[in-house]
Amino acid sequence: MTRRPAILLISTGGTIAMTARTEGAGVAPTLDAGALAAAAPGLAARAGIIPVAFARKASSSLTPEDVVAVAALVRARLTAGEADAAVVVQGTDTIEETAFVLALLLAPQLRVAVTGAMRPPEAPGADGPANLLAAAAAALAPEAAGLGPLVVLNDQIHAAALARKASTTLPSAFASPGAGPLGVVAEGEAWFALRPAAAPPTLDRLLGLPEGTALDRLAAGGDWPAVALLRVGLGDDGRLLAAAPSLGFAGVVLEGAGAGHVPAAMAGTVGAVAAVMPVILASRAGAGPVFSRTYGYPGSEIDLLGRGAIGAGMLDGLKARLLLQLLLRLGAGPEAVRAAFAAFARPGAAPGA
Repeated sequence: MTRRPAILLISTGGTIAMTARTEGAGVAPTLDAGALAAAAPGLAARAGIIPVAFARKASSSLTPEDVVAVAALVRARLTAGEADAAVVVQGTDTIEETAFVLALLLAPQLRVAVTGAMRPPEAPGADGPANLLAAAAAALAPEAAGLGPLVVLNDQIHAAALARKASTTLPSAFASPGAGPLGVVAEGEAWFALRPAAAPPTLDRLLGLPEGTALDRLAAGGDWPAVALLRVGLGDDGRLLAAAPSLGFAGVVLEGAGAGHVPAAMAGTVGAVAAVMPVILASRAGAGPVFSRTYGYPGSEIDLLGRGAIGAGMLDGLKARLLLQLLLRLGAGPEAVRAAFAAFARPGAAPGA
């Protein structure tokens, strides 16, 4: 007799768990994992559900400590054999960030899907139940092993390193710029059309640590270094960047224009700040890598990298900020930080290959 699979369902809040307050006061998180599972027709028939009500927060209020705790919970319960896969339910505002952190912390062979909803349960066309069913299908699929945590919404399956929220309102809000989704969910089953050339890199691999060490260290507690995320605009004079060291930041991620460019007048500031803390150069464009060897004028990527900035590779500013914060939290020095970001910059390979 075939054993019935089990899913660890962890709820943290978000639109998918929100119901109306008083008239005109909007919606707020009220539903837990058990209520979400009960509202998804067919979910219980597919697998045994182990509900965990982790939190009831809007995802913009989730913290790095929350994500580390979720990662530790997933690892403990899955490696103990209590469940075959995990589905993490949260608000869509920060799914691209939390899924990326989970991918950095969890062994890629653990099957995990992160999902949410663009419409609350009481709205016409609420998408939460369908997204939950699709996430369960993706997480339970044998092909999910080795891919690391997946982002699953609107019947599309995205890699955590590439997923990004691209709309404030559409159910099809999530995309994977430059690559597209790994697959889709159709007729209740996950169909994987693409597979990255290599497993996503974990912090353990990036820092040369035994598997599970980074998560153990982070879960043990400690202060989180502050990392600034700054977007460069036309005529930017760099005063915010210049102020970063005096404001207590331990590093800066700079979203440059195009392939990673800033106004010429700002280039000196980049070099001055890079001399005292890591400055990661990302792009504000939304798709494509930061360049490293094409443009050579003052303020170009060649100029800025020569002044000590570190290229973010394929990572956007949001993900680059989290990676830098995690690296600094684990005590990584300048060379280890540079090597970690280099793992996301290899041409022609999957991110992190």
